[in-house]
Amino acid sequence: MPEGWVNVFDVQREAERKLEPGPRGYFSGGAGDEVTLRESVGAWQGWRLRPRMLTGVEAPSTAAEVLGKPLPVPLLVAPVAYQRLLHPEGEKAMARAAAAVGTVMCLSTLANATPADVAAAAPGGRHWFQLYPFRDGGVTRALMAEAVGAGFEAVVLTVDAPPGGSRERDVRSGFTIPGAVEIPSVAAALGGSRTVTVAETFDLMDLTLTWDDVAGIAADAGAPLFVKGVVTAEDAALALEHGVAGIIVSNHGGRQLDRCVTTAEALPEIVEAVARRVPVLVDGGIRRGVDICVALALGADAVLVGRPAAWGLAADGAAGAEWVLRTLTRELELALALIGVATPAELGPEHLRSAGPTRVYSGAEVSGSSSF
Repeated sequence: MPEGWVNVFDVQREAERKLEPGPRGYFSGGAGDEVTLRESVGAWQGWRLRPRMLTGVEAPSTAAEVLGKPLPVPLLVAPVAYQRLLHPEGEKAMARAAAAVGTVMCLSTLANATPADVAAAAPGGRHWFQLYPFRDGGVTRALMAEAVGAGFEAVVLTVDAPPGGSRERDVRSGFTIPGAVEIPSVAAALGGSRTVTVAETFDLMDLTLTWDDVAGIAADAGAPLFVKGVVTAEDAALALEHGVAGIIVSNHGGRQLDRCVTTAEALPEIVEAVARRVPVLVDGGIRRGVDICVALALGADAVLVGRPAAWGLAADGAAGAEWVLRTLTRELELALALIGVATPAELGPEHLRSAGPTRVYSGAEVSGSSSF
């Protein structure tokens, strides 16, 4: 363990120290006043666990299952763009970290590495591909085909962007992605690599998509299709009607619509609407093993983490990202033992009590975290 690291917030502070202001603001920031960014962490803290005693559980298992495939832990790596701005090895290092833990890494459309690059860097790893459909449908189809051809197990269609949210930290810092840090998908759409802003990348995407288009993408994907960015029961129902294989409850880490509902608040209604017909995953604000327990007890099949894994990558490359994933796994294992269940699947609503809504409109930071 790196000296002084005890939890993911320690890794966060190390990453904050190492990153330049522009990338630091991009990876840590949210939309508008960043209310949703702050509340996404605090909302998980708004639940209290109800442990049971003398259950005879000696050594809980963290094993889980998604899409009929086993996972050693119900914890996946969320898609994070531009990872070479965090570490020179970028997504390749993140893929190795996920593979070392045995879990799935979801590769962003806006990655600095291709699906083939990632598959080669972690040949024993498991990967999903996050998709932003481009205005140029040929680019979109080529991206999906390359990912599936490289062995990626699922396609994750993000539906809450574009357009990009009002990310004021990026405006203040003048954040850009240098042309030397190539984004292969953007280079394909532009016909070459050059320095771009986040807004310019989103300008390349198709803003006209409807649920009927989702059905078409599901038919063309060549792999199970998840939709990511759903926060209402109504949209969950529409997703099911249009052929998705799974739903990821997400508010884009508070980076899109400020004052959007948090995922901890949205998850129960979506779980009820889906009624176990497809897997429901959730991301946003997961910082502790007990957060994972809350999400699973609310009905999620697994969670994804983006910023914590990114902090690990920035702080210490693949080793740092792996440390974050293993630390969250250890915290989950301990929490399961203290709650008195043998597996994540045994968690349910009976293990929870609401502590009331958590609100941070005043701008105060969540306890234990820093600005990054």
